[in-house]
Amino acid sequence: MNEIEPNEILDYVKKEKSAIFFHTPLCGTCKVGRRMLEIVEMTLPNMKIASCNINTASEIASAYNIESVPCLIVFSEGTVKEKVYAFQSVDYLYSLLKAE
Repeated sequence: MNEIEPNEILDYVKKEKSAIFFHTPLCGTCKVGRRMLEIVEMTLPNMKIASCNINTASEIASAYNIESVPCLIVFSEGTVKEKVYAFQSVDYLYSLLKAE
């Protein structure tokens, strides 16, 4: 999972289905969520998944109304399709991202 900067987000999500994992470096739940998404990423190679440190992306957090971390936002051609805060399981994330 590649880390992207806030100024890269709009270009990253505008052309195809993708997801961005918003996190903070010291968040323990975020670390667990990242590991889960890395497993999903290996099984869905055509799904673009990136991560972004919310501490450096306050404008993005406001624009997408991110209430807490971890947060996974799923996009389709630049449009928000799903926003997830509870990363229930690898199976749940796989089903969510595969359906998009």
